[in-house]
Amino acid sequence: MTQLLTPDEMYEADRLTIQGGVPGIDLMEAAGLACAEFIRNLCDPCPVCVVCGPGNNGGDGFVIARLLVEAGWPVKLLLAGDQELLKGDAAEAAEAWKGEVLKAQPEKLKDARLIVDALFGAGLCREISGKMADLVEAINATDALRIAVDIPSGADGTSGKIRGTAVLADHTITFSRAKPGHYLEPARRQCGTLHVADIGIPGRVLKQIGPRCCLNGPDEFARSMPVPGEQSHKYSRGSALMVSGGPWNTGAARLAAISALRVGAGAVTMAAGEAAMPVLANHLTAVMLQRADDGRDIGKLLHDKRITACAIGPAAGVGHDTVEKVLAVLDAGCAAVLDADALTSFEGNCEILFDAIRARPDRQVILTPHEGEFSRLFKTVVVPDESKWQRAVEASKSSGAVVVYKGPDTVIADIDGRCAINANAPFWLATAGSGDVLTGMCLGLMAQGMPAFEAASSAVWLHGEAADGFGPGLIAEDLPVRIPHALSVLYDQI
Repeated sequence: MTQLLTPDEMYEADRLTIQGGVPGIDLMEAAGLACAEFIRNLCDPCPVCVVCGPGNNGGDGFVIARLLVEAGWPVKLLLAGDQELLKGDAAEAAEAWKGEVLKAQPEKLKDARLIVDALFGAGLCREISGKMADLVEAINATDALRIAVDIPSGADGTSGKIRGTAVLADHTITFSRAKPGHYLEPARRQCGTLHVADIGIPGRVLKQIGPRCCLNGPDEFARSMPVPGEQSHKYSRGSALMVSGGPWNTGAARLAAISALRVGAGAVTMAAGEAAMPVLANHLTAVMLQRADDGRDIGKLLHDKRITACAIGPAAGVGHDTVEKVLAVLDAGCAAVLDADALTSFEGNCEILFDAIRARPDRQVILTPHEGEFSRLFKTVVVPDESKWQRAVEASKSSGAVVVYKGPDTVIADIDGRCAINANAPFWLATAGSGDVLTGMCLGLMAQGMPAFEAASSAVWLHGEAADGFGPGLIAEDLPVRIPHALSVLYDQI
């Protein structure tokens, strides 16, 4: 159930299911039944207003209205458009409704205690405006419980964008699989609690479609997760190198290094210039220190084949020196994590970085940009109007690296088109330094031999779990000490 279907893929799933012998009206009846049963289990009978649109989403609404009336609920049905213009399964569902069909107008929402939003589905690709926007705003202004069918009307199921305006739902019921838009901002905030209902789409159909987008979670990476065994020792668990910035900017790298240890790396070494050594020695105990003043020194350190992964970027400084160090890391061939200044240093010269990544046969490189870094690094290769997950996939293909496109709806994308949308991060994770912790977690997992995409996916999920376990008031220093708890939660699911 972690697979996510775009609206186009859902249409194809419906088409293939119908082609396989299941009538389309049966799928619509199943969708309507799932919604009606959910409503009946949610609350006692109360005045309901079902607001239907002119397409199949509206057809689902007609089924819901009919089934609730049959169960003894008082139902008012509003239709945006003319019933005579309904087509196919929606027309058949409307014909089975024996009650009155009222014109969809804001004043007719009065007295409803529960509103079913069946106006537009996940495939909406135009702006809601005019009288239809007034209707949506009127729905949101009521005190009624709001139930969205498939996705809140006005939310784009592919991109998560809001098309003009959107219903603010308390609950959303979607079918077979969730859509990317259910988990991408800002649409995610409109969905309320999401419920996925099985309407009989066969597994063979989903296998035939082969969706490439999923919801990030243990099912996607648990099999690759390194777990210490009886014969483990520090170097069998991986040795990581973290590159620090200057003497007054070591905190970010220290957060990353400690996090790499906490997530399981057997040994972590900090590489830094001579001036930073006293500061680092005063703050670090389990992390070893090595002097490295420039890219050449970094390259020499990475000749030690016990070092299996290296990270650079947090507070490294923007400029030529960081560029040289990054290229030395990539040339060494160990797994690599590049973040922050290691990305911004290539603004306007991204192909230098991408060529160095693509030259590596293993491609075990993770880039972890937030929105600003992403726009600076990928502004010449990514179409800005695409959805966040599509931008991340294109960025991964262009760079040759796994891309962790950070935010409240972090997306992890691989060069083969796979992507995962993360949904377990609490809003209080948005605090200075939390991204440095994530860099260290990626580093620690890569050092243990985890493939880049799985390492990035698990690091993002564990990062969210650690923050959620701490609660409000979180600062970045709190995250490393919560990683063991997050690992325990994950190990219980392996």
